[in-house]
Amino acid sequence: MSDTAKIYPGVQLGEGADVAPFVLLGVPPRGHKEGDLSTVIGVGATIRSHTVIYAGNRIGRGFQTGHGTMIRESNDIGDDVSIGSGTVIEHHVTIGRGVRVHSGAFIPEYSTLEEGCWIGPCVVLTNAKYPCSPEVKNNLKGPTIRRGAKIGANSTLLPGVEVGAGALVGAGSVVVRDVAPHTVVAGSPARFIKNISDLPY
Repeated sequence: MSDTAKIYPGVQLGEGADVAPFVLLGVPPRGHKEGDLSTVIGVGATIRSHTVIYAGNRIGRGFQTGHGTMIRESNDIGDDVSIGSGTVIEHHVTIGRGVRVHSGAFIPEYSTLEEGCWIGPCVVLTNAKYPCSPEVKNNLKGPTIRRGAKIGANSTLLPGVEVGAGALVGAGSVVVRDVAPHTVVAGSPARFIKNISDLPY
């Protein structure tokens, strides 16, 4: 572990963790003091340089970040999750076991990424149906990505949409409505292309 990493009070770091220089772990969110919220990171984590992880997270074993990853407070993150360089995970996000989030993605508050789903580079999830409206913070709802679904690079998902289990969203798509399980959608707005069973692999 690097001497230049800062680990705040209340962080429980699992055995075998590799923490690079310039990492901050357990940063207190606004309204909290150091150590107010416990942070748990499981065994075998690899946390690369300039990653910032706020307090109040529950993170499983085998966790990995790229460089410059930012993870806000009060998230529930399963085992064997990988978060790419420059990705932002906001607060109150649920991420299941084996999820891969590639570089430059944005995952907002109240999103759910179920087990084994895959989020491509520069994917943007959104959670505010009417940004800057008076009640916007009381009505945030992030997308739900069901088990094993894949979201192609540079896609944008609107608030509250659900991408069904095993579905595939083509690169550069804008998803404005729910995607049925085991289907392929693409385009802006994203439309049904074919069933997963019709793909050549």
